[in-house]
Amino acid sequence: MADKKDLTRPPATAGSPASMVDSFLSEAKRLGPLAGNAPRARLVFALDATMSRQPTWDLACRVQGEMFAAASEAGGLSVQLVYFRGFSECRSSRWVADPRALMDLMTKISCRGGQTQIGRVLRHVRTEAGQAPLKVLVYVGDAMEELIDDLCAVAGELGLLGVMPFMFHEGHDPDAACAFQEIARLSGGAYARFDAGAPHTLSELLRAAAAYAANGVEGLTRLSAGNAQARVLLTAMNGHKP
Repeated sequence: MADKKDLTRPPATAGSPASMVDSFLSEAKRLGPLAGNAPRARLVFALDATMSRQPTWDLACRVQGEMFAAASEAGGLSVQLVYFRGFSECRSSRWVADPRALMDLMTKISCRGGQTQIGRVLRHVRTEAGQAPLKVLVYVGDAMEELIDDLCAVAGELGLLGVMPFMFHEGHDPDAACAFQEIARLSGGAYARFDAGAPHTLSELLRAAAAYAANGVEGLTRLSAGNAQARVLLTAMNGHKP
């Protein structure tokens, strides 16, 4: 698998945002291989990195280690960071198995103005799932500025590929809520809302998503005994069953 992927391939000039992101990807390439020989559950961690997202990006940097902690007992977790920002810029890192490595990558990224590119994220996940098993997409965002029908079409394909999207919505934007809920419904995933002013909620959501990635519904059910957000996700998933 390639160490890095540029989902946009914008021209890079010295000192430009693209060249700074290329530096980030070079750092990602130098990360060590995944530890151990056992297969790891794969999870794509996708974030909206447009300008309004900086406080939540910083929060995600602090709490993303919860995903690895929740999955460690089942052999660990392999995570790929995907983000979009600016003018048609959408990037993905290599797969990493160390929360410190992922935090190091994330702290090199700053948010920039731009519109959402959720469709590009979903299509990337579809491609990754076609190459190797991929259990979970965690998406964190607060807005949706695309054609919802286009997003729904890819969401249905993710469901057929066995990918479980967890759509984590910051704030109260009604367009985002509608789109995220439809993506979850069509793919068999789950939707949950959180407030960036309550970091514990996002932390619990990430732990719950990782528990599902590592051990499916059984892992999520075990975690739900002490994790309120795991119970929220279980309820949302059960609501999609006929």
